[in-house]
Amino acid sequence: MADTMPMPDLAQLQRWTLAVGRLQQLMLEQGVRQMDAAPPALPTLGTIPFADPAALFASGQAFWADTMSLWQRLLDPAATPAVPADRRFAAPEWQAHPGFALLAQGYRLLAEHMLKGVDALDGVTDQQRAQLRFMARAVADAMSPSNFAATNPQVISRTVETGGENLLVGLERMVADLSRGQLSHVAEGSFALGRDLATTPGQVVHETPLYQLIQYAPTTDTVKAVPLVIFPPWINRFYILDLTPEKSFIRWAVAQGITVFVVSWKSADASMAGLTLDDYVLRGILDAVDTVRTGLDVPAVHTIGYCVAGTTLAATLALLAARGQADKVASATFFTAQVDFADAGELSLFVDDAQLDLIRQLSADTGYTDGRYMAATFNLLRGRDLIWNYVVSNYLLGEDYKAFDLLHWNGDTTNLPASWHLSYLSDLYRDNKLAQAGALSVEGTPIDLGRVATPTYVQAGREDHIAPPESVWRITEHFRGPLRFVLAGSGHIAGVVNPPSAGKYQYWTSDSPAATLAEFTAAARETKGSWWPDWIAWLRPLSGEDVPAAGARVPGEGPLPAIEPAPGRYVAMR
Repeated sequence: MADTMPMPDLAQLQRWTLAVGRLQQLMLEQGVRQMDAAPPALPTLGTIPFADPAALFASGQAFWADTMSLWQRLLDPAATPAVPADRRFAAPEWQAHPGFALLAQGYRLLAEHMLKGVDALDGVTDQQRAQLRFMARAVADAMSPSNFAATNPQVISRTVETGGENLLVGLERMVADLSRGQLSHVAEGSFALGRDLATTPGQVVHETPLYQLIQYAPTTDTVKAVPLVIFPPWINRFYILDLTPEKSFIRWAVAQGITVFVVSWKSADASMAGLTLDDYVLRGILDAVDTVRTGLDVPAVHTIGYCVAGTTLAATLALLAARGQADKVASATFFTAQVDFADAGELSLFVDDAQLDLIRQLSADTGYTDGRYMAATFNLLRGRDLIWNYVVSNYLLGEDYKAFDLLHWNGDTTNLPASWHLSYLSDLYRDNKLAQAGALSVEGTPIDLGRVATPTYVQAGREDHIAPPESVWRITEHFRGPLRFVLAGSGHIAGVVNPPSAGKYQYWTSDSPAATLAEFTAAARETKGSWWPDWIAWLRPLSGEDVPAAGARVPGEGPLPAIEPAPGRYVAMR
């Protein structure tokens, strides 16, 4: 950026005047609207006591020493402060002027010492320290100079170049997002269900107040005898597994000769306020399993449980084992699912008493938890990527939205029944009852994961920040049947939605016994690309003979009637 700037001409002054006037109007309009309605509260963490002033003082001294060292380097004509290796400061504008390089480097020092200050605290529990580290990192991410127009050289350049139109566009977007109560990641209308997403041909063949069941049309002449029922997370929309055709796990599984069903959970409303674990196990998963068994006249089905639906699937398997009905499920596959929450990662920081009380307050009037609250919680786990990155690009730079299907899905929120949401967080995340034999019951029947002998395939994501692989691994310590564990590259979404055609990432497998994830990793063999072919190779021997893809294998041509075309109504309900 040049050291001096030419004076603006008349046309530029007019553009600036119009932009400032419009900015003032938008701010006034939004202020009036906010007096009438406020967006849902952001997730918070409980009050944590600070301790040991001496440790804090020592940390402050270290920060002061590092700051003086930075200034000494700046005063050396031969030395320019190095910009941190951070994509927030990767643009050449951060290097073009020593002042911006110093700003970035000084920010890095401050952020580092904020975390060191937390580590230096005495007199706090491990949980409190983890909460403090999370908050310190969130504050550090928020205070980055890249997040502010006056301290981001890219924004300054763009503002001069556009005459302030980038800030006008950004404020209009911010006002719209505040009205929605949610940060936008993609432009409205970029994607539509049935047009761009969830396009695999099928029919809704069963419907309850809790879910719709979709059956997909076969694309092969024969299919395996054992059908597959997929249970997506009930905190998200099912079409994460049926995105664009080239990314769709459902479309790919159908092409492998599998009869595929998927559950589309209903977004909670006031009528669902009292739902519990019993409802999601008995009137959700078991109802779908029995519906498919009866409709296709088969003794058993394959199942997949993704994330929290995997947790519920595990409880269902334990219930079936207790009832002597385990043979209803031929196999169970778990996508990034946790059953033992002893090491559940950063989401466990949101289950203290203060946080649970906030959730109760948010749902007191409606009987359900607004899905935007959950979206904000998940975004906070990756605030730098999912919040501040878009604050800069959307609001400050005024850049065009990128048409990214995963981010569209991420913002398509689902409401949760308040009672079930609270019990999930308290009974599972906080108290870890599912991992304790007999601590939980379903309709009066105590359940024990140690009785589950169903053939099981477990997929974990190496970089998963929602269901850490160490936590997912713990399922191997409870189930007693044959089990295959696969560690996939990437995280909670991209690690699952990774079609073979993409040629991305890798996965690790091992046939050697392992007591821990570290032992598994040490012995594991890496394979490039998607783990989907490994899963289908594991599933086929458990799937019985080939049968004609006709009659009940075609949606609506058997005992299960076609109600409406996929993706159905429930997925579009708010």
